[in-house]
Amino acid sequence: MAQEFVNSKIQPGKVVVFIKPTCPYCRRTQELLSELPFKQGLLEFVDITATSDTSKIQDYLETLTGARTVPRVFIGKDCIGGCSDLTEMHQSGELLKRLNQIGAL
Repeated sequence: MAQEFVNSKIQPGKVVVFIKPTCPYCRRTQELLSELPFKQGLLEFVDITATSDTSKIQDYLETLTGARTVPRVFIGKDCIGGCSDLTEMHQSGELLKRLNQIGAL
C-alpha cells in the first residue's frame, strides 16, 4: 500500500514533496517552492499524515531515498533530499535549472 501510494505520486516532469503539516522544515520547503512559477498541476505537496500508513510511507521513503525524514523532495523521479538540500540548490541556481529541464516552470 505505502509503496504503491508513493510510486503513484512520483512522476517525470513533476515536483512532489512528501510532508507533515506540523514540520517546520516542510513549511519552509512549501514556502520556497510556492514562490516559483510552476505550471498548473506540476507541483504537489503530499501530506503523509492524511493516511493511516504514515510510518510505512516513511519506511518506504527510506528504502527509496536513504532517509525517512520529511520533507522528501522529488524533481521528476529523482529525490534531491530535504529542506536544506532544496535551499542549497535554490541558492546555487541549480533548482531553477532542473525545474526548467523537466518543463515544470
